[in-house]
Parts: sequence; structure tokens; C-alpha cells
Amino acid sequence: MRESDAPIDLCLEVLRRLDKAGVLRGLVLIGSWCAYFYPDYFGGETTLSPLRTRDIDFLIPTPLKIEGEIRVSELLADLGFVPDRFGEGCVRLTHPELIIDFLVAEKGRGTDKPYPVKALGIKAQPLRFVSLLSDDVVEVKSRGLCMTLPHPVNFGLQKLIISGRRAGEDKGAKDRLQAVEVLRAVIDHGDADVIRRKFRALPAGWRKSVLDGLKMTGADDLRALLI
Repeated sequence: MRESDAPIDLCLEVLRRLDKAGVLRGLVLIGSWCAYFYPDYFGGETTLSPLRTRDIDFLIPTPLKIEGEIRVSELLADLGFVPDRFGEGCVRLTHPELIIDFLVAEKGRGTDKPYPVKALGIKAQPLRFVSLLSDDVVEVKSRGLCMTLPHPVNFGLQKLIISGRRAGEDKGAKDRLQAVEVLRAVIDHGDADVIRRKFRALPAGWRKSVLDGLKMTGADDLRALLI
């Protein structure tokens, strides 16, 4: 599979099954797949760059608001997804074209220990900086689905914050470019003040990371908006 070939049909089928099982709206879809659905949030008037990812990430709010229990690995098994355990027992679902990760916000000093999610039959991976993605969420209706996504501003700011912490510069550069594109879409949508307000509410270190990321991308228009 070429890097530019995002498995859109497979992703949509995963989302449909989670929706039918009654768990989709209890999860927050994060990561680069958000950019595929944000145009619907903006009313279909925004065009974002094509997807270049085979990873789909779900952030699990705590406490998780899902009634009943399912085994998500069994729900998706016939599509070719196989449980893959890593670290100290965290579980992701892997497919030749798509990898599904389940994440929770790391709290306190942090830990690598997996977070058991009985309602889904998995153990999720704790991760830093993702709490920003669940602090303010939006509902997006697309392709017959109703999904919970981070507010586009939170998405963009978080991408800039983590971009300087990426192991590879290529991934960091992609994060910054996607963040800038989404934040500019927010401005085109008439919500520049929301970007300022949310930026000013960030801790000082996070604000510096945002500004550094914008500088590296040459997004002088966004830096001027925030400084």
C-alpha cells in the first residue's frame, strides 16, 4: 500500500460496526483521520489535504460512557483485524491496511501500565498530551454516522505541541502541516477568536511549543494571531 492510499472504505466499515454496537459515540476519534471528517463539521465548504495514514486512534474518556460490554476484537475479526499486544499488555488491532489504537490520557507522573477497558475487552495505552483532545469535543455527522471528535482548534494546537516530540522529523513536519491547515480552516470559518482564547488558556510550555511549531512551518499569519 502506498503511503498516499488511506484505507477509507475499511475505516468507514470499522466506524459503522462500532456505531451499530453502540460504542462509537462513547469514544473520541483522534489523530489524522479527523481531517477526513472535519470538512463536514465546517459545513462541507472546506477542503483538507488527502489522508496519508493507516493508523486510526480512539481516545477513551474516563469514565467510559458505554452501556453493556462487547469484545471489539471479535467485532472486527472477520474484517481481518488481529489483536497485537505490546508494552506491558496494551492492545491494538492490526490489519494489513489499518492499525487501530485505543488510548487514554496519562495522569499524574505517568505510567506505561495499560488501562483495562472492560466494556471493550481491551487494555488501552496511556499517552501524554491527549487530554487536550477530550477537553472540548464536537459532534460530526458524516456518511450516516454521528461521531465525537476534538474541537478543531484543540486538534490543531495538540498537533503542534507534540510535533517537536516526535521521534522522526518527518512525522513532526506532517503534524505541523496538518495543524496549520486545520487552524486556517477554523479562521476561514470565522472562529479566529476561539483559537486565541484556547491558546491563551494553555500552560506556558505548551504555548511555546505551539509558537515554535508555527515558526518551523512558516505560518507567520497564525503566529501573528497568537502573539
